[in-house]
Amino acid sequence: MTMNRKRIEILDKMSADADKLAPEDKLFTYKGILYPLAICKLENFQALETFDARTDDVILAGYPKTGTNWLETMLRDLEFRAGKYTEEEYKRRMAIEEELAVPPRLEFGDLDAIKRMTKLPSRRIIVTHLPPLLLPKSIFKNKAKILALTRNPKDTMVSYFHFSNNFSAFPNATWDAYFRDFMNGKVCWGSYFDHVSEWDKYIDDENVMGICYEELKEHPNLGLQKIAKFFGFSVNEEEIKSVVENCSFKAMKQKSTETHGAFGDALFRKGSVGDWKSLFSESQNQEMDRRFKECLAKSKLGAKMKYEVYCKS
Repeated sequence: MTMNRKRIEILDKMSADADKLAPEDKLFTYKGILYPLAICKLENFQALETFDARTDDVILAGYPKTGTNWLETMLRDLEFRAGKYTEEEYKRRMAIEEELAVPPRLEFGDLDAIKRMTKLPSRRIIVTHLPPLLLPKSIFKNKAKILALTRNPKDTMVSYFHFSNNFSAFPNATWDAYFRDFMNGKVCWGSYFDHVSEWDKYIDDENVMGICYEELKEHPNLGLQKIAKFFGFSVNEEEIKSVVENCSFKAMKQKSTETHGAFGDALFRKGSVGDWKSLFSESQNQEMDRRFKECLAKSKLGAKMKYEVYCKS
């Protein structure tokens, strides 16, 4: 499964547009949250209010750098196998996606992106970094199923820091400055803690399933079995095994230029658990531990992260 050529062109254009912006012009604010101007447009957020979700849409929602690219690839592979398409049907679907050039995230892209999405064949796989309050109301009204992805805050922060400094759409920052901004929610897509807390309010909804990055890394086959059951993907154990092998981080990193163009280098760095230890100071560790305990330790999504296992020295 590869990303189509026009999507790579969209990503390349985002990078080119970002290179033209002065550091002070790279970000804008929508409803109190920062977004990168080269990637998101105010008009697109307004257009989302009239977006018409379908009951069979597959929605993947995760804060930036929590593994959405990895899980999206697995979802697409699962849908492909479950669809049991003939070669002709598959070529036709890919030709439609290629022609429409839909951006890789719901909130990305040009003014016509939302309009073009209405022409995509079912089942649509829609990925977003948005919290529930900013998603189109039709997603909940039409009972589309949502997979809420989380990742422990320390690894999320470190991954987001490197990504921001390697992609010109974001202003560069030192680690200490970025740590402070992240803790205060002054990064693109806003507060990590608010994002997870908001999704936790929906986690008992029958149309919402929570899963964490660490769980998928530790037990990928079991995780994909749960996901396939939730979305009603009809796949067997051998097919799930093949998805896991085809979509390993190593395999995706090796194919990143083919699937994501030059953007791939920024997206696929390590994909590991525990990389936070390379940057966190002892005082930063303690501050994050206090914040997690205060904001997320008692939540269901927080419990799934196994913070005591993955976030302690």
